[in-house]
Amino acid sequence: MAYIYWLIIFIVLVAFEIATLQLVSIWFAVGAVGGLIVSLLGGSLEIQLCVFLAISLVLLLAVKPLADKLLKRHVTKTNVDSLIGQKAKVTSIIDNQNGFGSAVVKGQEWTAVSADDNVVIPPGKMVVILRISGVKLIVREKK
Repeated sequence: MAYIYWLIIFIVLVAFEIATLQLVSIWFAVGAVGGLIVSLLGGSLEIQLCVFLAISLVLLLAVKPLADKLLKRHVTKTNVDSLIGQKAKVTSIIDNQNGFGSAVVKGQEWTAVSADDNVVIPPGKMVVILRISGVKLIVREKK
């Protein structure tokens, strides 16, 4: 009768994996198959649980890192990504409330907004680029 529970556990874990596609529960689903097989062969509940845990942990620790490495999507960094953390010089007042501001970084002028909505940054000040949103630098005044 325990095989029915293992089958249910397997189905639930596979459904969860299909829903998330994050390689989270598939290792435990395979472990549930091991528990199911031991159950069908007449093994005790303790042996079933040990097989389930052993298979699940071995797959989780040994195969998951390899699978993550093989399935890792290659993110191509652009030159824009290299600007994050860089310093820029404000060329026109950065005022989020009125919707204008610009800064120069590596010889290129960008539209810039302050990371802090209520902070106005005057021209000539140095800022640090926190992130980039579209074609706007999100900056904070360098202290």
